[in-house]
Amino acid sequence: MDQKKGTDRQLHIRKLAAEIMGLAHDGILINMRFLDVALSRLKVECREQTGAHLFDGAKLYYDPARLLGQYKKARGYAARLYLHTLLHCIFYHGFETDKMNRQYWDLATDIAVEHTILDMNLHLTALPTDDLLQNRLEILEKQAGGLTAEKLYRHFRIEEPSEKAKAEWHKLCHYDEHIYWDRREELELSQAEWRKVSERIKADLKSFSKDKNHAGSIEQNLREATRERYHYTDFLRKFMVMGETIQVNDDEFDYIYYTYGLNTYGNMPLVEPLEYKDSSKIRDFVIALDTSASCRGEVVQAFLQKTYNIMQGRENFFHKINVHIIQCDSEVRQDTKITAREEFDAFMEKGKLTGFGSTDFRPVFSYVEKLQEEHEFDDLKGMIYFTDGYGIYPEKMPGYDVAFVFLREDDNVPQVPPWAIKVVLEEEELEEKDLEKQEETGEN
Repeated sequence: MDQKKGTDRQLHIRKLAAEIMGLAHDGILINMRFLDVALSRLKVECREQTGAHLFDGAKLYYDPARLLGQYKKARGYAARLYLHTLLHCIFYHGFETDKMNRQYWDLATDIAVEHTILDMNLHLTALPTDDLLQNRLEILEKQAGGLTAEKLYRHFRIEEPSEKAKAEWHKLCHYDEHIYWDRREELELSQAEWRKVSERIKADLKSFSKDKNHAGSIEQNLREATRERYHYTDFLRKFMVMGETIQVNDDEFDYIYYTYGLNTYGNMPLVEPLEYKDSSKIRDFVIALDTSASCRGEVVQAFLQKTYNIMQGRENFFHKINVHIIQCDSEVRQDTKITAREEFDAFMEKGKLTGFGSTDFRPVFSYVEKLQEEHEFDDLKGMIYFTDGYGIYPEKMPGYDVAFVFLREDDNVPQVPPWAIKVVLEEEELEEKDLEKQEETGEN
């Protein structure tokens, strides 16, 4: 009899929890119609005796007993949990976490999601702790310069929060455990599929822009999440030029005919090996460094070291190269010509950054044009210009590819010219320089 009562009670708890989650789903859909596709994608499943709600990147597993306990304290809890997890999916928080400091990333994503929910100003997700959370968020936003997960993550890595602060943020913002985020093979929906959902939401937000709910925070997070990202190593390789190196072209050499000739006619092979082979390697190249006051020296050096580590790979450098490292703020301060690895090593070891005034990009382009007129370059493929973006761009399109590389996204900087490429280099990539060097040079 007792066992039957226990079973009936357990079934009753499951039923109530399922009804509450269903009401939360419907409430979110009614109040935010632009989330309809995302709501249909996120799967919700009951999982008992976990003591927590788990999120694997595509599915929310809720503990029915815990859900009912929290719902009894605050009616907005279920919808808050549902929307919290849904926003994790929309903002891709569960993907590509392998290179992150998970403690900071988990904290940053939870805070970003909760800020977005407060910004929506929904009655059905309201909790008694919202006023306290709002006060804390206003202070943090001034410190971090924004409340997207990416900006918060960078802030926490520079200004590590105290254990007390982390505990408080966890109490205010944590709803679902992220223990499955690294197990990407188990995700039901890929990042590409969630990207389609997010792009759809971005489009729908324009239609619902006059809705009573605020959409500023979700738009900011979507813009950050859907921003095109380039791996700097792959990007730099696109700037390589086709050149000719003296080596056997194994791809076009047929050893069957070669050995047949030797066996039949003695020392007379029918086909000689091709001596030359085209290879994509860097030869003529310009690296422009913005050394204005707003670009910190250690950041510029880290970028240059990163670029150097990629370029010095065995398959990337010619025996002789022609790379100009041009330092400029409002005028060209220094031009260091690199023709061999040894010169690059010496520059990295002893070279100094000069300038630190205001920023003007035009002098570099004028200077490079002068070098071209003086036949300094045989085949200038392109220029990489590392900068914070706050400068004056040239109006005229040069006769080579140009990429402006930014350390972080900043909506306030002037628009990059349409003929140039904008690349945002993540800080985590700069920190991979030692590993990058090993990969490129083939070291173990």
